[in-house]
Amino acid sequence: MKAQTPDSRTMVTDDDVVALARTAFQHARAGETAHLKWLLERGLPANLSNEKGDTLLMLASYLGQEDATRLLLKHGADPERLNDRGQTPLAGAAFKGNVAIARLLLDHGARVDGAGPDGKTALMFAAMFDRLEMLELLLSRGAVPEQKDADGRMALDYARGMGARGTTARLAELG
Repeated sequence: MKAQTPDSRTMVTDDDVVALARTAFQHARAGETAHLKWLLERGLPANLSNEKGDTLLMLASYLGQEDATRLLLKHGADPERLNDRGQTPLAGAAFKGNVAIARLLLDHGARVDGAGPDGKTALMFAAMFDRLEMLELLLSRGAVPEQKDADGRMALDYARGMGARGTTARLAELG
């Protein structure tokens, strides 16, 4: 399909739009903030998502692109938007153990105990993968260790199940 842009006689095809979206996702993954900023300032939706439901923010934050994450949040990217697997950007940061990204997400509205349909929180991911610094950040921001997922498991259950010594000890301390 071809469409004429409102301010010119240039024809834009669906293939052009798909190529632009792919480029935007490459910029988010690579942390190419200047290129991403240019696109956002010209109307690229900050919550653009790919065929897996991953947003630009999900990819930038998961891959540790702090400046790109900050830029996307500044342009209104939703830190609570789930991908098609029901994962939040904060859960991805917890899985990776990236405390700086987690702080950014929390400071821009990510719910500390936000979860997808399976009920798994960022605290559960931090506990599971023995991310003690992440666990402490989430606890300091109000994460509830007793919160249960859809299967009735808590963060301590995940820590024990994965043999995560540091987070098991810390969560057991809390009672």
